[in-house]
Amino acid sequence: MKKPNFTQMLKLVLSFGLIIIFLECAQKVTNIGEDEGFKKIFNGENLEGWYLKIRSGDEEMAKKIFAVENGEIHVFNKDFPKEYKLNTGENDTHGLIYSKKAYNKYILRFEYKWGDRIANNFGRWQYDAGVYYHVTNDAVWPVGIEYQIRYNHLNNKNHTGDLIRPKGVNYDWYSTTDGKTFLHPDDGGIPEQKRHWLHFAKPTQNFNGVNNQWNKCEIIVMGDKYSIHKLNGEIVNMAFNLKPSSGIFGFQSETAEIYYRNIEIKEFDKFIPIEHFLK
Repeated sequence: MKKPNFTQMLKLVLSFGLIIIFLECAQKVTNIGEDEGFKKIFNGENLEGWYLKIRSGDEEMAKKIFAVENGEIHVFNKDFPKEYKLNTGENDTHGLIYSKKAYNKYILRFEYKWGDRIANNFGRWQYDAGVYYHVTNDAVWPVGIEYQIRYNHLNNKNHTGDLIRPKGVNYDWYSTTDGKTFLHPDDGGIPEQKRHWLHFAKPTQNFNGVNNQWNKCEIIVMGDKYSIHKLNGEIVNMAFNLKPSSGIFGFQSETAEIYYRNIEIKEFDKFIPIEHFLK
Protein backbone atom coordinates (compact mmCIF):
# COMPACT_ATOMS: atom_id res chain seq x y z
CA MET A 1 0.00 0.00 0.00
CA LYS A 2 1.41 3.34 -1.07
CA LYS A 3 1.80 5.81 1.80
CA PRO A 4 0.32 9.29 1.21
CA ASN A 5 2.95 11.94 0.56
CA PHE A 6 3.23 15.27 2.39
CA THR A 7 1.06 17.11 -0.13
CA GLN A 8 -1.73 14.56 0.20
CA MET A 9 -1.56 14.71 3.99
CA LEU A 10 -1.71 18.51 3.90
CA LYS A 11 -4.79 18.38 1.67
CA LEU A 12 -6.49 15.99 4.10
CA VAL A 13 -5.72 18.23 7.08
CA LEU A 14 -6.97 21.33 5.26
CA SER A 15 -10.14 19.54 4.14
CA PHE A 16 -10.83 18.38 7.67
CA GLY A 17 -10.28 21.92 8.97
CA LEU A 18 -12.68 23.37 6.41
CA ILE A 19 -15.33 20.85 7.44
CA ILE A 20 -14.96 21.89 11.10
CA ILE A 21 -15.23 25.59 10.19
CA PHE A 22 -18.31 24.91 8.07
CA LEU A 23 -20.03 23.01 10.89
CA GLU A 24 -19.26 25.78 13.38
CA CYS A 25 -20.68 28.43 11.01
CA ALA A 26 -23.77 26.33 10.40
CA GLN A 27 -24.30 26.06 14.15
CA LYS A 28 -23.97 29.84 14.51
CA VAL A 29 -26.56 30.37 11.77
CA THR A 30 -28.91 27.93 13.48
CA ASN A 31 -28.55 29.83 16.75
CA ILE A 32 -29.28 33.27 15.27
CA GLY A 33 -32.36 34.61 17.01
CA GLU A 34 -31.89 32.58 20.17
CA ASP A 35 -29.68 34.98 22.08
CA GLU A 36 -28.35 37.61 19.70
CA GLY A 37 -29.99 41.00 19.59
CA PHE A 38 -31.79 40.88 22.94
CA LYS A 39 -31.72 43.94 25.17
CA LYS A 40 -32.64 44.19 28.83
CA ILE A 41 -35.65 46.43 29.43
CA PHE A 42 -35.56 45.92 33.21
CA ASN A 43 -32.12 46.85 34.53
CA GLY A 44 -32.42 44.88 37.79
CA GLU A 45 -31.70 47.95 39.93
CA ASN A 46 -34.70 50.25 39.61
CA LEU A 47 -37.81 50.88 37.52
CA GLU A 48 -36.21 53.22 35.01
CA GLY A 49 -38.23 53.01 31.78
CA TRP A 50 -41.35 51.80 33.60
CA TYR A 51 -44.29 53.32 35.49
CA LEU A 52 -46.83 51.93 37.96
CA LYS A 53 -50.60 51.82 38.23
CA ILE A 54 -52.74 50.08 40.84
CA ARG A 55 -56.46 50.01 41.38
CA SER A 56 -56.44 52.20 44.50
CA GLY A 57 -54.35 54.90 42.79
CA ASP A 58 -51.99 54.94 45.79
CA GLU A 59 -48.55 55.64 44.29
CA GLU A 60 -46.62 54.80 47.47
CA MET A 61 -48.42 51.47 47.82
CA ALA A 62 -47.67 50.71 44.16
CA LYS A 63 -43.94 51.09 44.88
CA LYS A 64 -44.25 48.61 47.75
CA ILE A 65 -46.14 46.11 45.62
CA PHE A 66 -43.58 46.18 42.78
CA ALA A 67 -40.40 46.08 44.87
CA VAL A 68 -37.00 45.76 43.16
CA GLU A 69 -34.88 43.23 45.06
CA ASN A 70 -31.86 41.13 44.09
CA GLY A 71 -32.19 42.01 40.41
CA GLU A 72 -35.86 40.98 40.38
CA ILE A 73 -39.29 42.60 40.53
CA HIS A 74 -40.83 41.11 43.66
CA VAL A 75 -44.61 41.47 43.85
CA PHE A 76 -46.09 41.20 47.37
CA ASN A 77 -42.77 40.80 49.20
CA LYS A 78 -42.12 40.16 52.91
CA ASP A 79 -43.60 43.56 53.84
CA PHE A 80 -46.99 42.01 53.11
CA PRO A 81 -48.63 39.37 55.32
CA LYS A 82 -49.09 35.78 54.14
CA GLU A 83 -52.71 36.61 53.39
CA TYR A 84 -53.48 40.17 52.28
CA LYS A 85 -57.09 41.41 52.10
CA LEU A 86 -58.02 37.91 51.04
CA ASN A 87 -61.41 37.56 49.32
CA THR A 88 -62.69 40.87 50.73
CA GLY A 89 -63.76 42.14 47.33
CA GLU A 90 -61.55 45.24 47.60
CA ASN A 91 -58.80 44.04 45.24
CA ASP A 92 -57.17 47.47 45.59
CA THR A 93 -53.66 46.14 44.89
CA HIS A 94 -54.51 44.80 41.45
CA GLY A 95 -52.12 46.66 39.19
CA LEU A 96 -49.45 46.71 36.52
CA ILE A 97 -45.93 47.91 35.90
CA TYR A 98 -45.98 49.40 32.40
CA SER A 99 -43.18 49.97 29.91
CA LYS A 100 -42.87 53.57 28.76
CA LYS A 101 -41.99 52.47 25.23
CA ALA A 102 -44.40 50.86 22.74
CA TYR A 103 -43.42 47.91 20.55
CA ASN A 104 -44.66 46.27 17.36
CA LYS A 105 -42.54 43.34 16.12
CA TYR A 106 -40.46 41.55 18.73
CA ILE A 107 -39.69 38.66 21.02
CA LEU A 108 -40.32 39.47 24.67
CA ARG A 109 -38.82 36.99 27.09
CA PHE A 110 -38.77 36.86 30.87
CA GLU A 111 -38.76 34.48 33.82
CA TYR A 112 -41.16 34.18 36.74
CA LYS A 113 -41.73 32.06 39.81
CA TRP A 114 -44.41 31.97 42.49
CA GLY A 115 -44.01 32.79 46.16
CA ASP A 116 -46.38 31.63 48.90
CA ARG A 117 -48.17 34.88 49.80
CA ILE A 118 -51.73 35.23 48.53
CA ALA A 119 -53.98 38.26 48.14
CA ASN A 120 -57.18 39.79 46.83
CA ASN A 121 -59.56 37.42 44.99
CA PHE A 122 -57.27 34.39 45.26
CA GLY A 123 -60.25 32.19 46.11
CA ARG A 124 -61.55 32.59 42.57
CA TRP A 125 -58.29 33.02 40.62
CA GLN A 126 -55.51 31.05 42.27
CA TYR A 127 -51.89 32.16 41.68
CA ASP A 128 -52.91 34.63 39.02
CA ALA A 129 -50.90 37.31 37.22
CA GLY A 130 -50.06 38.04 33.59
CA VAL A 131 -48.38 40.15 30.96
CA TYR A 132 -50.40 42.45 28.72
CA TYR A 133 -48.93 43.41 25.34
CA HIS A 134 -50.07 45.68 22.50
CA VAL A 135 -51.61 47.84 25.25
CA THR A 136 -53.28 51.02 23.96
CA ASN A 137 -55.16 52.00 27.12
CA ASP A 138 -53.09 51.66 30.29
CA ALA A 139 -55.95 51.23 32.75
CA VAL A 140 -55.63 48.67 35.56
CA TRP A 141 -57.70 46.44 33.28
CA PRO A 142 -56.13 47.60 30.03
CA VAL A 143 -57.01 47.39 26.37
CA GLY A 144 -54.41 44.87 25.24
CA ILE A 145 -53.81 41.16 24.73
CA GLU A 146 -52.89 39.12 27.80
CA TYR A 147 -50.36 36.34 28.17
CA GLN A 148 -51.93 34.79 31.26
CA ILE A 149 -49.66 33.63 34.09
CA ARG A 150 -51.55 31.31 36.38
CA TYR A 151 -51.31 28.09 38.35
CA ASN A 152 -54.32 26.31 39.87
CA HIS A 153 -52.91 24.43 42.84
CA LEU A 154 -56.27 22.77 43.50
CA ASN A 155 -55.91 20.53 40.46
CA ASN A 156 -52.21 21.09 39.67
CA LYS A 157 -53.14 22.64 36.34
CA ASN A 158 -51.11 25.15 34.34
CA HIS A 159 -52.78 28.18 32.80
CA THR A 160 -49.65 30.11 31.88
CA GLY A 161 -49.87 30.93 28.19
CA ASP A 162 -53.65 31.27 28.14
CA LEU A 163 -54.89 34.15 25.98
CA ILE A 164 -57.27 36.78 27.32
CA ARG A 165 -59.23 39.07 25.02
CA PRO A 166 -60.78 42.04 26.86
CA LYS A 167 -63.11 44.61 25.32
CA GLY A 168 -61.46 46.62 22.57
CA VAL A 169 -59.26 43.69 21.53
CA ASN A 170 -59.68 41.20 18.73
CA TYR A 171 -57.78 38.21 17.33
CA ASP A 172 -58.44 34.86 15.63
CA TRP A 173 -57.89 31.68 17.62
CA TYR A 174 -57.89 27.96 16.74
CA SER A 175 -58.81 25.09 19.04
CA THR A 176 -59.49 21.42 19.42
CA THR A 177 -62.86 20.30 18.03
CA ASP A 178 -64.45 20.67 21.46
CA GLY A 179 -63.28 24.30 21.58
CA LYS A 180 -61.45 23.86 24.89
CA THR A 181 -57.73 24.31 24.21
CA PHE A 182 -55.41 25.66 21.54
CA LEU A 183 -54.58 23.52 18.52
CA HIS A 184 -52.67 24.81 15.51
CA PRO A 185 -54.73 24.76 12.29
CA ASP A 186 -52.05 22.61 10.59
CA ASP A 187 -52.73 19.99 13.26
CA GLY A 188 -56.51 20.11 12.80
CA GLY A 189 -57.36 23.15 14.88
CA ILE A 190 -60.66 24.79 13.97
CA PRO A 191 -61.60 28.49 14.11
CA GLU A 192 -63.25 29.69 17.30
CA GLN A 193 -66.96 28.86 17.06
CA LYS A 194 -68.30 30.89 19.96
CA ARG A 195 -66.55 34.11 20.90
CA HIS A 196 -65.16 34.11 24.41
CA TRP A 197 -62.74 36.28 26.38
CA LEU A 198 -60.55 33.40 27.64
CA HIS A 199 -58.68 30.96 25.40
CA PHE A 200 -56.87 28.08 27.09
CA ALA A 201 -53.32 27.11 26.18
CA LYS A 202 -52.39 23.64 25.03
CA PRO A 203 -52.21 21.29 28.06
CA THR A 204 -48.66 20.69 29.29
CA GLN A 205 -46.78 19.36 32.28
CA ASN A 206 -43.76 21.45 31.33
CA PHE A 207 -44.18 24.05 34.08
CA ASN A 208 -43.23 24.91 37.65
CA GLY A 209 -45.97 25.61 40.17
CA VAL A 210 -45.31 26.72 43.74
CA ASN A 211 -41.94 24.97 44.01
CA ASN A 212 -39.45 27.88 44.04
CA GLN A 213 -38.40 27.07 40.46
CA TRP A 214 -38.35 29.54 37.59
CA ASN A 215 -40.42 29.38 34.41
CA LYS A 216 -39.11 30.83 31.14
CA CYS A 217 -41.63 32.62 28.94
CA GLU A 218 -41.55 34.06 25.44
CA ILE A 219 -44.09 36.18 23.60
CA ILE A 220 -43.31 36.40 19.88
CA VAL A 221 -45.30 39.10 18.10
CA MET A 222 -45.35 40.33 14.51
CA GLY A 223 -47.50 43.46 14.54
CA ASP A 224 -51.08 42.58 13.61
CA LYS A 225 -50.18 39.27 11.96
CA TYR A 226 -49.68 36.82 14.83
CA SER A 227 -48.48 36.17 18.36
CA ILE A 228 -46.93 33.00 19.79
CA HIS A 229 -46.98 32.13 23.49
CA LYS A 230 -44.15 29.90 24.69
CA LEU A 231 -43.59 28.35 28.11
CA ASN A 232 -40.25 26.75 28.94
CA GLY A 233 -39.43 26.40 25.26
CA GLU A 234 -42.79 24.90 24.27
CA ILE A 235 -45.39 26.64 22.08
CA VAL A 236 -48.64 26.55 24.07
CA ASN A 237 -50.85 29.12 22.33
CA MET A 238 -51.13 31.34 19.28
CA ALA A 239 -53.34 34.15 17.97
CA PHE A 240 -53.72 35.67 14.51
CA ASN A 241 -54.94 38.96 13.01
CA LEU A 242 -54.29 40.97 16.14
CA LYS A 243 -56.01 44.19 17.09
CA PRO A 244 -54.41 46.38 18.47
CA SER A 245 -51.27 45.86 16.41
CA SER A 246 -48.74 47.57 18.70
CA GLY A 247 -48.46 49.05 22.17
CA ILE A 248 -46.73 48.97 25.54
CA PHE A 249 -46.29 46.04 27.99
CA GLY A 250 -47.74 45.58 31.45
CA PHE A 251 -46.67 43.03 34.09
CA GLN A 252 -49.42 42.35 36.63
CA SER A 253 -49.90 42.17 40.36
CA GLU A 254 -53.07 40.26 41.08
CA THR A 255 -53.67 37.40 43.53
CA ALA A 256 -50.31 36.03 44.65
CA GLU A 257 -46.67 36.74 45.35
CA ILE A 258 -44.65 36.53 42.15
CA TYR A 259 -41.09 37.28 41.06
CA TYR A 260 -40.16 38.57 37.59
CA ARG A 261 -36.61 38.70 36.25
CA ASN A 262 -34.50 38.77 33.06
CA ILE A 263 -37.03 40.85 31.14
CA GLU A 264 -35.52 41.24 27.67
CA ILE A 265 -36.67 42.14 24.18
CA LYS A 266 -35.47 41.60 20.64
CA GLU A 267 -37.04 43.97 18.12
CA PHE A 268 -37.40 43.39 14.38
CA ASP A 269 -37.57 46.07 11.70
CA LYS A 270 -39.25 43.77 9.20
CA PHE A 271 -41.88 41.03 9.21
CA ILE A 272 -40.65 37.50 10.02
CA PRO A 273 -42.85 34.66 8.69
CA ILE A 274 -44.33 32.47 11.40
CA GLU A 275 -42.61 29.37 9.99
CA HIS A 276 -39.28 30.75 11.22
CA PHE A 277 -40.42 30.29 14.82
CA LEU A 278 -42.16 26.93 14.35
CA LYS A 279 -39.00 24.98 13.50
